Parts: sequence; C-alpha cells; structure tokens
Amino acid sequence: MAKTNSKQFEYFSHTADVKFRAYGKTIEEQFENAAYASFNLMFDSKKVKPLIKKEIMLNSNKPESMLYDWIDELLFYLDTEGWFLSKVETLKIKGSKLTATVYGDNYKNYDTTGYVKGITYSEMEITPKYVQVVLDI
Repeated sequence: MAKTNSKQFEYFSHTADVKFRAYGKTIEEQFENAAYASFNLMFDSKKVKPLIKKEIMLNSNKPESMLYDWIDELLFYLDTEGWFLSKVETLKIKGSKLTATVYGDNYKNYDTTGYVKGITYSEMEITPKYVQVVLDI
C-alpha cells in the first residue's frame, strides 16, 4: 500500500456524493491512494485477501481522463464480478499509458458499509501533491 508523509487520503463533505483527496509523492502514488479511498468507502480494504489478480492497461490523453478511467475500471470489476480491491501491487504511468497489477477478492466474503455507483468529473483536480475525486454514492 502506498504511503506518503502522514496520510494516504482524506474525505470532505459533499452534497449527495463523497469527495476526497488522495495524496502521494508521485502521480502513481496519488492514483493508487485514490483507488484505496474509493474502495475504503465500501469496506475495510486492509481486511480483504489478495486472492484475485487483475492486470489493467489504459490509454488516456488527459490526466483527468486517466484518473477517471482508472477508478472506473476498478469499479467495473466490482459491478461485473463482485471484486473488491485489496492492494495495488504496481501502478505505472508513462505518457498516455497506465499499467497496473491489482489484487482483491470476492465481495461476498466481507461485510460492506456502502456502495459507490461511479466516479464523476465534478470538482476533479490533479495537482503535484494530490488528486481530488468526487464519487457518486
């Protein structure tokens, strides 16, 4: 799990949705922590066993599109396969390409605390210190 200074992510008040900032020293760490923040709304990701491996490859011309596509792809596995994120083993961004190896498990093996419908472009920010995301819940 990527760790930076003292926090990985923090949540903010947002009407009918959830807004968070995911921190990191690199864009890769920020994207990694954004994935953890997105799934941590539904369950304690530290308790999920890394049993099911996924290889992710994305192409996006804009950083905002890449962040959107990254979270959307992970949520796609949740919606279609009942897959919960456990850990991001590797995540690399080079130009317009993102590649990642992630692990998780079936949601039926865990207690859930909510559901994320999807990511939005609303109030999305990508800065040198953090990425900001709003999720529809």
